[in-house]
Amino acid sequence: MILYPAIDLKDGQCVRLLRGEMSAATVFGDDPAAQAAKFEASGCEWLHLVDLNGAFAGQPVNAAAVEAILARCTVPAQLGGGIRDMATIGMWLEKGLSRVILGTVAVENPALVREAARAFPGKVAVGIDARKGFVATKGWAEETDVQATDLARSFEDAGVAAIIYTDIDRDGAMQGPNIEATEALARAVTIPVIASGGVSRMEDLIALRDTGVIAGAISGRALYDGAIDLATALLALKA
Repeated sequence: MILYPAIDLKDGQCVRLLRGEMSAATVFGDDPAAQAAKFEASGCEWLHLVDLNGAFAGQPVNAAAVEAILARCTVPAQLGGGIRDMATIGMWLEKGLSRVILGTVAVENPALVREAARAFPGKVAVGIDARKGFVATKGWAEETDVQATDLARSFEDAGVAAIIYTDIDRDGAMQGPNIEATEALARAVTIPVIASGGVSRMEDLIALRDTGVIAGAISGRALYDGAIDLATALLALKA
C-alpha cells in the first residue's frame, strides 16, 4: 500500500482543514516546495497535492506553489482541486504532474472523465468525497444525492488510474479513517482505491493495508503534527 503525504494549498501556504471547512484552516508552513522536499527526503514514493482555493473557484489558483513543488521534487505527484476541463488537465500533465484528480467534474460531466482517461492513460484519477455515503462537490460545499459506490462503479470501464475516496466527516479530525466504508468501496470496484480522511496514527495505516484491497492511503495533519513519522511508516508498510 502506497502512503501519499498530503500538501493542501490555500493562499500559497500549506494548510490542513477540519472536515473541509475553509474557515477552519491550520497553517503548517508558507513554503510548500520545502515541505514537499522534506517528504521526499523521508522516502515517499508519491505526493498528494490539493489546490483548495481552486476547488472552490473551479480553476487553478495555487499554480505557482504546485509548479515550485514540481520543480524541486522528482517523485511523482497527483493534484486535485479546480481541474474541470481538458485544457487544464493537459496543462498540468505538460508541467510534470503524474496524475490529475477529477472530483466535481466526475459528478457533473462524467463524459469528460472518460475522454481524459482515454487521452491520458494512467494519468487520471477520480476523487470521490462523501458525507454519510453521498458525494459532495465544489470543495465539499455542495451535497448531491449520488452514492459514492454508484459513482465509482460508473467509471469501471473508463480506464481511470485510481479512485481517491475521502470521508469528509473524518478529514482533518484525527479520529481515524472510515475503514469499513473504504474497504466496501474497494471491494465493489476493480479500480484501485486510495483512502483519504482521518488517517491519524500508524495503526490506521496498518488496518487499511490489512484489508488487502486498499491500494493507498493519504495522510496530512498526522505527518505535520508528528503523530505519524513518515520514514517509520514507509518502512512499516514495506514489511
